Amino acid sequence: MVEVSTIYLVRHAKAGDRSSWDGDDTIRPLSGKGRRQAVAICDRLFDLIAVHPDAQLISSPHRRCMQTLEPLAARRRSQVMPDPRLAEGYNRDGALELISTLPNGSVLCSHGDVIPDVMAALQRRRTEIIGDPDWRKGTVWVLEREDGEINQASVWAPPATD
Repeated sequence: MVEVSTIYLVRHAKAGDRSSWDGDDTIRPLSGKGRRQAVAICDRLFDLIAVHPDAQLISSPHRRCMQTLEPLAARRRSQVMPDPRLAEGYNRDGALELISTLPNGSVLCSHGDVIPDVMAALQRRRTEIIGDPDWRKGTVWVLEREDGEINQASVWAPPATD
């Protein structure tokens, strides 16, 4: 029997401008708009993953990624687990392995350099990309997995926030 599952890969929500941030970039937080995007992402994903009690929330350890999944973790009464395979300057093979092994309904959060590269690697592995790619902050890639292999992917536009 074929096992079909869905994994969600989120690009972190809007963060403060990198060029105007004075501190360590790994602790750069979400902006006000980014916090609103994180709540909207939570609202969209919560019911979809609620039926999967084993679903995990995994994020790049960078603050802005962790904060993007925190509203979802709070609503699920769970926690976001940091994983360096999703961080900027990551190991693509590690990120791909993570995607292929997580439980159904799991949500990952990563960066604008990681996600396009991962999606290109999946496409080379014959994943069908449905629609036009969207790399903006707050996008959610819906990865359809069959027996551990991603066979189809589509992307949701970032949530509209004021």
